[in-house]
Amino acid sequence: MTSHVIAETTRGRIRGITDRGVSIFKGIPYGRSPDGMRRLRPPVSPESWPGVRETLEYGPRALQNENAFGAAPEVFELYGGHETLPMDEDCLVLNLWTPALNDGGRRPVMFWCHGGAFIAGSGSTPWSDGGNLARNHDLVVVTINHRLGALGYLHLEDLCGEEFAASGLAGMFDIIAALRWVRENVAAFGGDPDNVTLFGESGGGAKISVLMAMPAAQGLFHRAIIQSGPAVQMASRDEASATAAQLLEELGLTAASAGELRRVPPARILAAQAAVLGRIGQMSFTKRRRVGFNPVVDGNHLPAGPFEPVAPRLSASVPLMIGTNKDEMRLFFARNSWFEKLDEAAMRERVRMFVDQRPDAIAAAYRRARPDDSARDLFCAIASDAGMRIPSLTMAERKLALGAAPVFVYLFTWETPALGGCLKSPHTLEIPFVFDNIDSAAIAGDSPTRFALAETMSRTWAAFARSGNPNNDLIPEWPAYSSERRPTMIFDDRCRLEFDPCAEERRAWDSQ
Repeated sequence: MTSHVIAETTRGRIRGITDRGVSIFKGIPYGRSPDGMRRLRPPVSPESWPGVRETLEYGPRALQNENAFGAAPEVFELYGGHETLPMDEDCLVLNLWTPALNDGGRRPVMFWCHGGAFIAGSGSTPWSDGGNLARNHDLVVVTINHRLGALGYLHLEDLCGEEFAASGLAGMFDIIAALRWVRENVAAFGGDPDNVTLFGESGGGAKISVLMAMPAAQGLFHRAIIQSGPAVQMASRDEASATAAQLLEELGLTAASAGELRRVPPARILAAQAAVLGRIGQMSFTKRRRVGFNPVVDGNHLPAGPFEPVAPRLSASVPLMIGTNKDEMRLFFARNSWFEKLDEAAMRERVRMFVDQRPDAIAAAYRRARPDDSARDLFCAIASDAGMRIPSLTMAERKLALGAAPVFVYLFTWETPALGGCLKSPHTLEIPFVFDNIDSAAIAGDSPTRFALAETMSRTWAAFARSGNPNNDLIPEWPAYSSERRPTMIFDDRCRLEFDPCAEERRAWDSQ
């Protein structure tokens, strides 16, 4: 049974609901609509409102192209297909779940950054509903929407001047504005503004990687969890300017007329964005953070890296948990005809698309390590490691080298029976386990073991949010990472600790 509840924010009162012991507020504005003359500029704080604002429904998603990554239709449907929530530039909203209001509690705050690279996604999917995390683990959970694609990451400053300062980081400044909202307001929702954990998957993890290197975000969060979302290096100013020039050309604009971007209908910008991304085609997956619409290393707001050539010292004291899924790329490959027909020769050709240096040597090393793998399995392992696992381990080691905070590394290996088991342990599969929302996740299939693993993983993530240490009574002892032994927690039906799993494959990348 639900009932209404009213909370106080710095901008005015809001009305949410209480459901099974958790108060829920959706669509809370943390910034004004970034449209018109505010387009491509840093966010502006929302205006105060009189009376009580209704926050009972999710707010609009950021503007984006549906199925932006071209997943096979049957795979796309496993994720619920097209979201029904509307899209709008007025998308700077957040959602909050809490066990109590104004009780003086200082609960850990878990702040979710959604995936979708930097071009898709939202904080309002059923998988990221924060109710079970808040209810079962006495946490405050926050999810957000923010600007995406060209409207969030179009670096025009070098082409068009100071009028577009920081336009290539507008979406990141949205996230920082939401974090500032948390700092100013979360105590009234029973949360501790001095114990905020960022967690995010895929593009959400990449956003966290960037936040760890941004001076404006320093002190707004205290722990970080990066799930299948490494971002060692982001776009340079030249790379980002090249993308911006392509978008302007697509819209029939020049550097001199770029101001017209603030009057172009959003649908035209989305169409131009899709055209630019389409020309990038199947460029090496390992370069995905440097081409297209991504945050730019401008030397100022994002001084470097973020994890290149070293981990950011700005966040040296922030404990990090980082990991990947065993079969990441099956999400994108499964049910595609070229993948189903892959033979040994075609596999080695495909490897060259995902491996910049020594692709033949990498393929040979994996074949030696996995002599019984099919060509499909071998290619998936190489592509998954190239894009996700190896850069995640690079980030772990560089973070560890700072010697200021612990790092914990995991590998998720549970395989879903969905679609006849062809996906194995793909990208994104761990999300409903972390949120303990397994009932709303068709991708997890009907395996009876999924519920116990969801309880284990949600408790582990909550433990890390509480103390910076993920250990709890549902997993074996999990020591912090070290370059000598490489302890790694394996999340599966039987969670276990392994030292340097898949060591032979990992060593194949040492000279990359």
